[in-house]
Amino acid sequence: MLLVRYFAGARAAAGVPEEKVAAATLGELEAAITADRPRLAAVLTACSFLVDGTSWRDREALLPDAATVDVLPPFAGG
Repeated sequence: MLLVRYFAGARAAAGVPEEKVAAATLGELEAAITADRPRLAAVLTACSFLVDGTSWRDREALLPDAATVDVLPPFAGG
């Protein structure tokens, strides 16, 4: 199981700060967390993903077992 943590707008769209999800790849994870959340699906198009603190872009690469995945929308500010 992966621990998925949502931040800022992703947290608002998910409706929870974090959750446990079973998925082997980032693509599978996205499908699982957006299945019943169209608003989250829209937010994810602009999000970055950190897997155990490392930026992750490959949607087909296998995720480490029991990884923590941070979902980070673009941040504004200065």
